[in-house]
Amino acid sequence: MSHFAIVDENDVVIEVQRIAQDVIDTGAFGAPASFVQTSYNTRGGIHYGEDGEPSVDQSKALRKNYAGIGFIFDRARDAFIPPQNFPSWTLDEFSCLWEAPTPMPTDGKQYEWDESTLSWVEVVPLPPPDDAP
Repeated sequence: MSHFAIVDENDVVIEVQRIAQDVIDTGAFGAPASFVQTSYNTRGGIHYGEDGEPSVDQSKALRKNYAGIGFIFDRARDAFIPPQNFPSWTLDEFSCLWEAPTPMPTDGKQYEWDESTLSWVEVVPLPPPDDAP
């Protein structure tokens, strides 16, 4: 069995299922053309092994990213592309992932993107309530 994304008439992923190709071919679960195989172990155009490390055999990388509901299947790129995070973010052609205009800091702190300032803003945890045990 393999993982397949089910795409609508606009190539938007509406469901992801683990199903056998011969079952899809029967048409019992919808038009076979609406099922597009996706690789559970592919992210950003790289196939990863069960150990989380990039696979030696990158021919297993399939359609850039494992499909998710709301992703677009771009037939020209043969890739699943997630929804765009923010209007200022651009699509990386290799990974088919969205990238911020500036890289997120890697200093171990937690950040979130602020579209109004086009910058990363540190997330400051809220203090515990006064009545916390």
